Amino acid sequence: MNSILDRHSSRPSTADQDDIDLVRSRLNRALRGKSDVIEYVIACLLARGHLLLEDRPGLGKTTLAKALADCLGGRFARVQCTPDLLPSDITGFQLFNQRTHEFEFRAGPVFSEILLADEINRATPRTQSALLEAMAERQVTIDTVRHPLRDEFFVIATQNPHEQHGTYPLPEAQLDRFAMKLSIGYPEREHELTMLADAIPVTDITETDVESTWDLAHLNQIQRSVARVAVIASVQEYLVRLAELTRSHREISLGLSPRGLLTWQRVAQAWAYLNDRTFVTPRDIQEVAWPVLSVRLGIERDDPHALIDELLEQVPVPAGR
Repeated sequence: MNSILDRHSSRPSTADQDDIDLVRSRLNRALRGKSDVIEYVIACLLARGHLLLEDRPGLGKTTLAKALADCLGGRFARVQCTPDLLPSDITGFQLFNQRTHEFEFRAGPVFSEILLADEINRATPRTQSALLEAMAERQVTIDTVRHPLRDEFFVIATQNPHEQHGTYPLPEAQLDRFAMKLSIGYPEREHELTMLADAIPVTDITETDVESTWDLAHLNQIQRSVARVAVIASVQEYLVRLAELTRSHREISLGLSPRGLLTWQRVAQAWAYLNDRTFVTPRDIQEVAWPVLSVRLGIERDDPHALIDELLEQVPVPAGR
């Protein structure tokens, strides 16, 4: 068994691990006291997923997204979603050139490597759907013409809780395009005090403080390494049994789809990689269960976290790894 794992998997090199640690450090400086959230964010990126941040305004969702974009380099675009935002404001449009008498394509913000869709649930469902193809297939079709996006294309969407005024809940089909949903929550008192102190600069910011940590080619290399992290048959069977349980549970109106199951495995691979292992364990499956399942299960209970814990307890953990 060990030879199979060694032949088909890889662990972070020392240089890659150092770079990951640097990203961790920079994100932890941007968002104080939320190291658990930041670990999930990095795992989502390495798994080639997309991230939904749901919380009340002013808790650092946009700050975290900007800090991550600063670490990665490449093109970064931000869309402030409002009810009057049109699909073409995201994807782009054809513009008639009076001089050449030809239509020219003007690319929208979706043609970036990191796209921040701020307050996505304030946009209308028609505009929200403009992101579906881009998130699922990393391409955009405009006037029957296919425009490919980069493999590293990464969407970070923020949304306010549904009880906020002027919001349009995301449909299940779009929620399933996100690998994870996370909430940041209020920081502890000591971290808020540090935040206030940091807001008063002591020295000028140097150029090295804002240079990117990874270039896109390096990110792509790490993502490919994550995809090679081994998942043995017993762990895959454990995943499938958990998925089947979500589809038959009386308190879950929408069970886990096959796409969601693939996402769960991919995020668990990223989690194992971040913990310097070449294989996925049942513990990895459990560690990422909450952010992966909370975005896609229709849970009819006030405490969905407790229900997910119950699901994990009901399926026996495979022996060995």
